Amino acid sequence: MVPMSKISRALGVLVCLGALLLGAACSPDRNGGGEPGQLTVVTSFYPLQFIAERIAGDHANVENLTQPGTEPHDLELTPKQVGSLASADLVAYLSGFQAAVDDAITASGAEDSFDAASVVTLRRNDEGHEHDHEHSDEDHDEDGHDEAEHDEEGHDDHDHGEFDPHVWLDPTQMVAIAEEFAARMVALDPDHTDEYEANRDALVSELTDLDEEYGQGLASCERKEFITSHTAFGYLADRYDLVQIGIAGLSPDTEPSPSRIAEIHEEAKEHQITTIFYETLTSPAVAESIAGDLGLTTDVLDPIEGITAESRGTDYLSVMRSNLEALQTANGCQ
Repeated sequence: MVPMSKISRALGVLVCLGALLLGAACSPDRNGGGEPGQLTVVTSFYPLQFIAERIAGDHANVENLTQPGTEPHDLELTPKQVGSLASADLVAYLSGFQAAVDDAITASGAEDSFDAASVVTLRRNDEGHEHDHEHSDEDHDEDGHDEAEHDEEGHDDHDHGEFDPHVWLDPTQMVAIAEEFAARMVALDPDHTDEYEANRDALVSELTDLDEEYGQGLASCERKEFITSHTAFGYLADRYDLVQIGIAGLSPDTEPSPSRIAEIHEEAKEHQITTIFYETLTSPAVAESIAGDLGLTTDVLDPIEGITAESRGTDYLSVMRSNLEALQTANGCQ
């Protein structure tokens, strides 16, 4: 039986395409909401918006399909948004992360798209309870990812499938994405090559500094393990030799089973955990309940899927540094 979520996405894409063919408001001007002469770049969610804005500078109007405060895993596109894919000069997305975007890009016939998943090494999804094993680019299938499966505990990973998409939480992976995005901008607009490359170099330098701060800040800690409600931090854990223990799977709104909560209790005691982490875009109720049971504290570890007024920072770099401080405090790092 075909899952209702997939039927709904398919119907949504068909409605949008119908609107496009009928000349509805689905299709903005080629320049979108930008100034004359600007390129139009559409990004699927915040980390790609951050890269696009930093590298494109004043030469592109950057639009984000995921509005601030919206959980990106559950994004549903409007007809106007689907129309923006077809008319954009460049669409930047991460295949396997937002199924509605994947479907719409395929259906809309977007002429120039950049899949960030094509330039990084993805890690396999095993719910993030322990270190996962990376796979080579050859293991990446043609479409980027397999269909989502329900695991033994009933987690639904929003079509994340076999691989974990949360690459942006490793600054070195962001470097790879930024470098390729800059190359795509140069190809689109060679007249401004010097500016795109200068912006790229400045961003790569900042990301490299951030990586060094994490490496030094997490080098000497009382414990390596951390418990988080949403297992988005596998890349970060792998990069800095930490162990992520997830209450739920890659889907941030999945309710853990009673047996999983019991396991978390035992792991928290075993590893002398001080803090149960939750995030800004979803309810902290489960994390607070577990922390209350064990007499622990709670704190935010932000997967940076969007920036809101509640975010502990105004952009990717500042929120990543807030995450570093939270991990250092929770894990007793010197």
